[in-house]
Amino acid sequence: MSVIGWLQIILYCVIIAALAKPLGWYMTRVFDGERTFLSPVLQPVEVSLYWISGVDERREQHWLTYTISMLLFHVGGVLIIYGLMRLQAFLPLNPAGQSAVAEDLAFNTAMSFITNTNWQNYGGESTLSYLVQMVGLTHQNFLSAATGIVLAVALIRGFARASVRTVGNFWVDVTRCTLYILLPICIVYALFLVWQGMPQTLGPYIEATTLEGARQTIAVGPVASQVAIKMLGTNGGGFFNANAAHPFENPTALSNFVQMISIFALGAALTNVFGRMVGNQRQGWAILAVMGVLFIAGVIVCYWSEANGTGMMHALGLTGGNMEGKEVRFGIAASSLFAVITTAASCGAVNAMHDSFTALGGMIPLINMQLGEIIVGGVGAGLYGMLLFVVLAIFVAGLMVGRTPEYVGKKIEAREVKMAMLAILVLPLMYLGWTAVAVVLPSTASAMNNAGPHGFTEVLYAYTSQTGNNGSAFAGLSGNTLFYNLTGAVAMFVGRFFMIIPAMAIAGSLAAKKSIPPSAGTFPTTGGLFVGLVVGVILIIGGLTFFPALALGPIVEHLAMNAGTTF
Repeated sequence: MSVIGWLQIILYCVIIAALAKPLGWYMTRVFDGERTFLSPVLQPVEVSLYWISGVDERREQHWLTYTISMLLFHVGGVLIIYGLMRLQAFLPLNPAGQSAVAEDLAFNTAMSFITNTNWQNYGGESTLSYLVQMVGLTHQNFLSAATGIVLAVALIRGFARASVRTVGNFWVDVTRCTLYILLPICIVYALFLVWQGMPQTLGPYIEATTLEGARQTIAVGPVASQVAIKMLGTNGGGFFNANAAHPFENPTALSNFVQMISIFALGAALTNVFGRMVGNQRQGWAILAVMGVLFIAGVIVCYWSEANGTGMMHALGLTGGNMEGKEVRFGIAASSLFAVITTAASCGAVNAMHDSFTALGGMIPLINMQLGEIIVGGVGAGLYGMLLFVVLAIFVAGLMVGRTPEYVGKKIEAREVKMAMLAILVLPLMYLGWTAVAVVLPSTASAMNNAGPHGFTEVLYAYTSQTGNNGSAFAGLSGNTLFYNLTGAVAMFVGRFFMIIPAMAIAGSLAAKKSIPPSAGTFPTTGGLFVGLVVGVILIIGGLTFFPALALGPIVEHLAMNAGTTF
């Protein structure tokens, strides 16, 4: 570990905390329908879209109608992506002559991008045309990110409103989020990335001659426009197979740092949106503090483990930490920080190969995802996931004092607790269940490129990543098979929508309740005690579900590697 490394980490945390309030202020105005500095330009476009689609922006929806609208919206997304991938050989903007994508891989990819997972069982530059990358994937990156944000806002409205039956209008919220938040930032962001050296072209792949005289094909394309929203929207799907480790997808140390900032920016700002909408910004800062405690703990462990290496490395005289699988452009500190950020935020972009991390270093990204992607989390998804744990923490606090729990003026009763538990428990059912099946079937176990606990972790990581809608890969697993494509698609679907539906049911239930003023017996939810309680509940529930699997994978591997044993 180095001073420069820690300064990078500290600077990053300071910038994210500083961005939360101004971004939160702007986003609150957008979702409240108030005028912004972009309104003179974008409001005519917004009104035109409502007119074309027949949407009445003044008409709000019941939580069930809001949810059904969202689900139908995603059915359309699946059909568009699947159709484009199957027909890409006949469609324009295909200079490399890419053929049709196989049925199971196209289905897996379509499900991946509509759930904001962006899991990729393929190499982008060797599989997809420019048209599919833009119209299919980049387009869905905007819409899946917007969906996560507006669902979080709908849940916030449930806490903020009283004695009403509506939580907003899905079509209006998605339109405003895309027009006023995602699109303007991404235009500026993409231009910055082009300045840093990222390609943005519809020209064909470049044929070059190497110094040895061999012919080499250099893949290019509309990269910057996709990378901007993949990072800002915590999508993570790479234009290139190497993702953010590719020099065309992450050219410089500055682009790397800005990409890390953009991954957390909107998710952190949504905590401020929560505080503003419920009328107490300290509530938002308390939630951000919970996220910050878990994030910083993960960064410390991961950076320490990668910087110190393993006992086997020391025995061989290898010092300076573990550089295997890392870009020398970024080094250990930036690679460790990126790994924790991308798995804490449900982004899934990678600038280093997690398969090459030390056992404990690779365990932190796995834990981040298995906690439910709530440490900032995916845009929107992280906040509504965190609020589910807040509901449970408040319920536990109520049990300890023998009082009906309250949070921001709303009583937390049996319905809300049941919905929260349903949403949380469905995640380990997916990633532990499918991992158990995959490691015992001979036809699927052979897809592991490593034996022992490391191979087990490869499978566990894959299903955890897909269930958590993260999309990062541990690598070392040949996932492009019928079994992994279909079961992975199921895990992504369940991980996204079986968490959303209970969260929306909670939103509807809370919105219909009366607001209760705080009393002498109200548990304070803006101080250190509340932050500690929520952190404890998250770790206890998470530990009960995933610790046995970790003991079979990273923990055993760590003990073995430091004892000089290999598998």
